[in-house]
Amino acid sequence: MALPEAERFARLRLARADRVGPVTFRQLLDRFGSASAALDALPDLIRKGGDQGYALPPVARIEAELAAGAEAGATLIVLGDPAYPTQLAALDPPPPLLWTRGHIALLSRDAVAVVGARIASAGGQRIARGLASALGEAGFVVASGLARGIDTAAHQGALETGTVAVLGGGVDDIYPPDNADLYGRIAEHGCVVSESPMGARAQARDFPRRNRIISGLSRGVIVVEAELRSGSLITARLAAEQGRDVFAVPGSPLDPRSKGPNELLRQGAILCEGIEDVRRAFETLRTLREPPAESPFDPPTGDLDPAFLERVAALLSPTPTPRDELARALDAPIGAVAAALLELSLVGRATLLPGGSASL
Repeated sequence: MALPEAERFARLRLARADRVGPVTFRQLLDRFGSASAALDALPDLIRKGGDQGYALPPVARIEAELAAGAEAGATLIVLGDPAYPTQLAALDPPPPLLWTRGHIALLSRDAVAVVGARIASAGGQRIARGLASALGEAGFVVASGLARGIDTAAHQGALETGTVAVLGGGVDDIYPPDNADLYGRIAEHGCVVSESPMGARAQARDFPRRNRIISGLSRGVIVVEAELRSGSLITARLAAEQGRDVFAVPGSPLDPRSKGPNELLRQGAILCEGIEDVRRAFETLRTLREPPAESPFDPPTGDLDPAFLERVAALLSPTPTPRDELARALDAPIGAVAAALLELSLVGRATLLPGGSASL
């Protein structure tokens, strides 16, 4: 069922609010039942924690982002929309929203990510292009990050069959600029995706979120070439955490760009020499479309006693602690503990982590 437009607007505004990341966004929805109700409650929650200067994003700013999206021919998908990709919705937590250009239906098809070095060898680019072409012929969408090198080759190999480019900046931020022609072809024949606001320029801090979406959209991630300290290995790690298969194309030990894939193989990644290795792995792959965990805020939690907030805060440490352990230590309902952690996080006294844990 489609969300009301007012709620879609509220979800965009909540996602753009200060101190609201993906974990907090999901928990605010769970606790208050809607973004509209969460927006009503958020300033008071933060003021109660001692911060008197908090303000929600101005409505005009959200309207301007929507207008910029319309002008660019982009489509907004918020968590809860029917078009929101099922694979991403199963993540803990899912991205609150996606801006898209192109064919949204590609986001709901089975996808495989192909990623690797920006300064790639000619041989590595040939392998990536060939793998992407074979994956497309086998019915898979190919996801990557529009970077130079392996990403570019992967997109090129899958242009005719379906490719998704996930950006770090806004969906209208063409980076690198020399991929402008490729960007245009993907926007026309494939799909361009970003979690960032319209007009945002890519910053270093944006790329881990981009990489998480690349792996989250995919059934598996293939790393073709990558040095040991690279974004491609971050994507592989995220894929493993999300329950996706990680594939690695082996390379010469004399080439530093082979150290990443070879290290992944030592850690248990699946050897990938061609499409048959991917098919074989997927024949035994468990379903990734698992239902999201039940809300800890059921039944709804009312106002919390400040003394209880302090008791929860006193149990936190730099080591992540599951909220059910905190509930046992306090002999308190898990819903009350989850609400306390949410309020503490909004004033900087706790950090919410995926899976229901928290730390200082």
